[in-house]
Amino acid sequence: MLVRTGAPGDLDRLTRELARSATAGTVIPADVWRDDEAFFVQFDLPGMDRSSIEVTVERGTLLLSAERPSPVPAGARPVLTERPTGRFSRRLTLSDALDADAAQAVYDNGVLTLRIPLAAHAKPRKIAITGGEPKQVTA
Repeated sequence: MLVRTGAPGDLDRLTRELARSATAGTVIPADVWRDDEAFFVQFDLPGMDRSSIEVTVERGTLLLSAERPSPVPAGARPVLTERPTGRFSRRLTLSDALDADAAQAVYDNGVLTLRIPLAAHAKPRKIAITGGEPKQVTA
């Protein structure tokens, strides 16, 4: 049996600790935009299986969570691990001007796209003007 001591073992330990700390601080990148009908949110989730992605809305907060497993087989020793693995989450506060009950999600090529329609009360609308005689307002 071969026992390693000193710097090589310390380097392996440091590499594992750095990988864990990098994962803990990782934020899921997002882009958000809107048009006249809806808000759109895109999240980058490369390498994540669709079945590991969960999107929930509760009390005006959207919560996204997903998991990327380690590609390193059990028993193998990683030499370089720069891509974060583990469970990730992102929280966004939604406006009451959005209809979260009608939200839709599509996952394609590592990008999750959410479409959240504007609530009916938040959409621009015209107010009809009727004819008639102008009335004087008395104070």
